[in-house]
Amino acid sequence: MGRPHSAAGSDDPLAEQIAQAIERDIIFGRLTPGRKLPEEELSQRFAASRHQVREALARLAGIGIVIKERNKGVTVRRFGADEVREIYEIREVLQRQAALRIPLPVSGARLELLESIHRDNERAVQRGDLRSIHETNDRFHTELFRLCRNDMLSQLVKQFMDMSYVIRANAFNTDHIEVALREHRLMLDLLKTTDSWALSQICVDHIQYSKTKYLAFLAAKDSEIEPEQPLESGAVRR
Repeated sequence: MGRPHSAAGSDDPLAEQIAQAIERDIIFGRLTPGRKLPEEELSQRFAASRHQVREALARLAGIGIVIKERNKGVTVRRFGADEVREIYEIREVLQRQAALRIPLPVSGARLELLESIHRDNERAVQRGDLRSIHETNDRFHTELFRLCRNDMLSQLVKQFMDMSYVIRANAFNTDHIEVALREHRLMLDLLKTTDSWALSQICVDHIQYSKTKYLAFLAAKDSEIEPEQPLESGAVRR
């Protein structure tokens, strides 16, 4: 993604691997929003010390993927329906305004960079590399909105994109990947025109899927009670 949620930077390599493994489980739906992450179970799963597990969880908490609450422990972050709607209202405003401020048409090195990232995204889809799909997708949008030439605005777009990471990850659907790629291609084609309004509209439409899917997830979870399964066993590579 130029990943803001990368677990890199941890002092302990195993703690870093644990954080990355938990993050992948969240992306791929193996750990759903609200799921508890007991230190003891994670320690057994990864053949790690409690200290290493705490370091991994602290890293994830720092980037908003999990949340630690007093007397409740650590859980995968779960947004309420109202929070989701508010976050996406702000994302829509920010992304529309950023897109409208991009001087069109775009050409040269700036356009080629986006084309290159798009090709990387396509190759990740062809390989079925879900993690790389997420990374190249976020890189694409980060570089796209940097074209607005307003650093504060592009940083705010990025901030709310990062804030919605758990929402977007939970809504990740391989059936929707091709749709997303087509929408990225349309954005690239519109960058070559002078139609700022069409570009801004596709940037807003593009984020509706993750919002809708997450709200549907919340509605489904509110209507059912499922017993939690133990966290998967298996150590990470040292």
